[in-house]
Amino acid sequence: MKSWIRLMMLALALTAPAVALAHEGHAHKVMGTIQSIEGKNLTVKTSDGKTVMVMLDAKTKITQGTTALQASALKVGDRLVAEGAEANKMITAATIKVGTAATPAPKK
Repeated sequence: MKSWIRLMMLALALTAPAVALAHEGHAHKVMGTIQSIEGKNLTVKTSDGKTVMVMLDAKTKITQGTTALQASALKVGDRLVAEGAEANKMITAATIKVGTAATPAPKK
């Protein structure tokens, strides 16, 4: 009987962290390309083809490299990393990091 209880306790200890990470309300990160912009909401397409709604608010910090940006500077096609709390399969971004444009190769 005691070994059964120990086995159950071990199983609980191993699964609890996975369950805790799966819940909403903690920081999540999404990387992808802006597909559309509607007011303060961005639809971001990830590299695996999923779309995620990223919502901006007055506290969202947007940067490109070391430069701070306004939300109005975001445009369709920009690559970004957004991080923030998730609720109802949407992320309220605390931070957004916009990718920098690639430097062109020197001409030969």
